[in-house]
Amino acid sequence: MPEFWVASGHHLTRLDSAGRMLVTDELLLAWLARPEVLPPTDACAAERAIHARLMADPRAPVPALQLAGMADADARENWGFLLRLREILMEEGSIEAGYARIVHEGIRLPVVFMNQLVQLILRNALDGCQDAQVIRAAELMFRPQRGQVKDGTLMLADEELVQAFEAEMHASPLTAMFSGGIDGLDVLGGGNEWTYWSRSDAHTTVLNFGGDPEARKGLARAMEAFVAHMTGHQVTITPQTRADAVDLHWFVGLDQTGTAIGNALWKGETPRDTMVGLFRLAFADPSVMLPDLAGHPVWLILGLGPDMAVRLKPQNLLTGLPLTPPAPVH
Repeated sequence: MPEFWVASGHHLTRLDSAGRMLVTDELLLAWLARPEVLPPTDACAAERAIHARLMADPRAPVPALQLAGMADADARENWGFLLRLREILMEEGSIEAGYARIVHEGIRLPVVFMNQLVQLILRNALDGCQDAQVIRAAELMFRPQRGQVKDGTLMLADEELVQAFEAEMHASPLTAMFSGGIDGLDVLGGGNEWTYWSRSDAHTTVLNFGGDPEARKGLARAMEAFVAHMTGHQVTITPQTRADAVDLHWFVGLDQTGTAIGNALWKGETPRDTMVGLFRLAFADPSVMLPDLAGHPVWLILGLGPDMAVRLKPQNLLTGLPLTPPAPVH
């Protein structure tokens, strides 16, 4: 079975009887060892003391007074976010339950933390998947992509990688020219899918999102796994090639631009933004939907930002679906 996304820390978790990831000391310690968390050389004594204490016991309490004693305001804020995340995860017990609480309660945390949680959840939900197109497309759900139109087709590359190439080009145009830049990256498909597994953590493959139906099917399969794993409801998500027969009873914008497109269509207006993905979602059991919508499809809309970026927001799949609220507990 091919391994992928080792950096997610999935191997540091354990599963409960429901298949959800328990919050282990090993995972917390791995987060504390991340470069963004390690105290810099000029860190104050308070920050160093907190980090050392948590490395010795990742569940140790950190008094608010001790946190307030950090000299650097940015460090105080970042540690506050990290400790809040740790608190939620320890209270909820699993990564999935912690993420669901954060999303449904609208708890504000840095995007980097949210992306890390989504990667972990997808790594768990897609465990055993051997389709490289699905795994690569799933990266859209926790790593922003930069679009490039080539021969009339939308290609998606990892935005962080693109930014690194752009920085290299400005620093040394000659070096960038010989490296080939983004054009030198492999486009996934046509028989090279086997190469994905050895470099899944490098995020160096380009997704032919506009020209290869398998890429869009891959994203559909990844979203199906995410929804089923997080809600317990089985869904079928089908990529659409036409948008002229959409019965827009309910839609979910998969990103900010997709939401703007959906809102325009809802009002009968012509969208000003570019739609790059349209998916039809159907529940296996329509009775879990709001009564007025049972039997109607849910449309998922993905847009392309003005900066040619795709920044998918998987939390919208949890907060935006027309599910019947659970019965109150008496």
